[in-house]
Amino acid sequence: MGEDGTASERYAELASAGPYGVRPGHALITMVEPHPGHEYAYNRWYEDDHYYAGATAMPWIFAGRRWVATKDLQELRYPEESAVARPVGAGCYLSTYWVTEGRYDDHMKWTVAINKRLNRDGRVYQDRTHVFTAFQDHEATVYRDGAAGPRDFHALDHPYTGLVLQVVDAEGPERRAELLEWLCSRHLPKRLKGSPAAMVTVFRPTPLPGDRMTYVKQVEGVDTRLTLLWFLQEDPRSCWERCFTGLDAAVEEAGLGRVELVAPFVPTVPGTDRYVDRLR
Repeated sequence: MGEDGTASERYAELASAGPYGVRPGHALITMVEPHPGHEYAYNRWYEDDHYYAGATAMPWIFAGRRWVATKDLQELRYPEESAVARPVGAGCYLSTYWVTEGRYDDHMKWTVAINKRLNRDGRVYQDRTHVFTAFQDHEATVYRDGAAGPRDFHALDHPYTGLVLQVVDAEGPERRAELLEWLCSRHLPKRLKGSPAAMVTVFRPTPLPGDRMTYVKQVEGVDTRLTLLWFLQEDPRSCWERCFTGLDAAVEEAGLGRVELVAPFVPTVPGTDRYVDRLR
């Protein structure tokens, strides 16, 4: 341990070994609902402190972006009976972070330790509910325009106008690979063609460690679930009917699973309280 208590003499040693690419091999995707009456305070805590101290300042998170669903966007969500959000409109803030491929275990050791420290130091906002929070492994990215345009590692920095979160459960663990293949080779290319969505990233959730913070519930659907992020070049409200209705019917018709959530968001404006007064 150095004189300043940072153990900084180990940083050069740690940096000299292991993967250090830019591919988003993993993601943290977290959808949270501030408790009524705490919307402004929660937003300021997250933007002014937690987005940095609880995420992007940590090793191997190399990009992040925060999204919000105003009341009118919440009302577009489906299905009404969702295994993810109960009620389906719960979870008005979504944060997405990319983690360097091959660094999941290293990052998890740090994030568990730092969140214990933040909690101990009174820097965790308690008046919120984690509706859908999971670390996820990257499975595929499907692009509308092939090799043209931003790549998935740019997605959280490129100024996309909207994002749609889609959660799909396969009929069983043995059918998730089949569902993934159908999505990537048939369904998504067809849906993306001519749409305002530039790409869709596909992830599968991983279990949270046993020593996670108690306010974050264990991940459901680890063996069956796929999480899709659609990155949009239009406001989701302007293209909802023509592009995002019927995603549940398409999956059901294929006989491969069930859509548990389709939820649109727009990006927050960091350092402001824009949209906070439109959540309820």
